[in-house]
Amino acid sequence: MNLFQLRAFDAVAKEGSFTRAAERLFISQPAVTGHVKALEAHYHVLLLRRGARTVSLTPEGKQLASITHALFGLADEAHAWLEARREVLSGQLAIAADSPQQVMPLLARLREHHPGVVVQLTLGNAQSTLDALLAEQVDVALITTAAPRHGLHLQPLAASRLLLLLPIGHPWAGCPAVRVAQLEGQGMVLREPGSMTRQTLETACQHAAAKPQVMLVVGSREAVGEAVAAGLGLGVVLSGELSPDPRLCTVPLLGEGLEQPHMLACLARRRELKLIRTVFELAG
Repeated sequence: MNLFQLRAFDAVAKEGSFTRAAERLFISQPAVTGHVKALEAHYHVLLLRRGARTVSLTPEGKQLASITHALFGLADEAHAWLEARREVLSGQLAIAADSPQQVMPLLARLREHHPGVVVQLTLGNAQSTLDALLAEQVDVALITTAAPRHGLHLQPLAASRLLLLLPIGHPWAGCPAVRVAQLEGQGMVLREPGSMTRQTLETACQHAAAKPQVMLVVGSREAVGEAVAAGLGLGVVLSGELSPDPRLCTVPLLGEGLEQPHMLACLARRRELKLIRTVFELAG
C-alpha cells in the first residue's frame, strides 16, 4: 500500500479540490492527480467523480475516506504531540544563589514551564556563589551586586534595600527610620566577611563615619535572626529576605549605598545553551 497515494486521496476528499489538496500537501497539482489515479488503477476502483469545477466522492470513495480520515488524523495528532515534546526541556541544571527569597520564585516558574528539568540548588553568600559560577561548579548564579567582568553575562533582576533588624522591644522598633550614623558604638551581629549584607553595611558606615561594634559573626541570615532575637546585638538584612518572626522587626536605614541589585549570571560563552537561555528568559 502506497501511503503517499492514500494521503493525496485523503486531501482531495477533505478539500473537494485537487488544487486545494495540492496546497494542503505542499506539492504540485499534477502530483496529487497522479497519486490518486495510480491508487484507483492499482485497486481497480473509482474513488472520485471529476467534474469541470468540482470533485465528488463515489460510494467507494466515501468508504475509503472514512478510513483515511481516521488514519491521517492519528498521524497528525502524533506529529502535533512530537512537536510539543520537542519544546519541552529536560536535563539537570545547577544553580547557586545568595538569596533563597529571590531564587525560589524563579525555580517555581521553571518547574511550571519545564517540569522535566531537575534543579540542584546551592545556597551561600555572594562570594561563594560567584566563586561556584566562575569555577563552573554551577550553570547559573543569582548574586547580589555582582560587578561586571570579562566573560560574565549579567542580567539585572530586582533590587533590595538594607534594613536594620531589631528585637521587637528595642527602643528603635517604632521609628520610621534609623540613620546609619546612629549605629556608632552599637553592638552588631553580622554575617561572615563574604556576605553582601555585611559588605553593604560596612561601606555605608564608612560613608557615615560610623563604627559599630561587631559582637558576633554568624554564617547565615537565619542565625542572625536568632542572635538578634536573643538580644546579642542588632543585625542587618536585605528587604524581602526575612521570614515573619514575632520576636523581630525591621526598620529602614538611611544612608548612602544601601540599595543592592540582584543579578542573574552565567558564563558568557555558555549564554546560548538552550537550558541556560530559558532560565534567563523566565527571569525576564
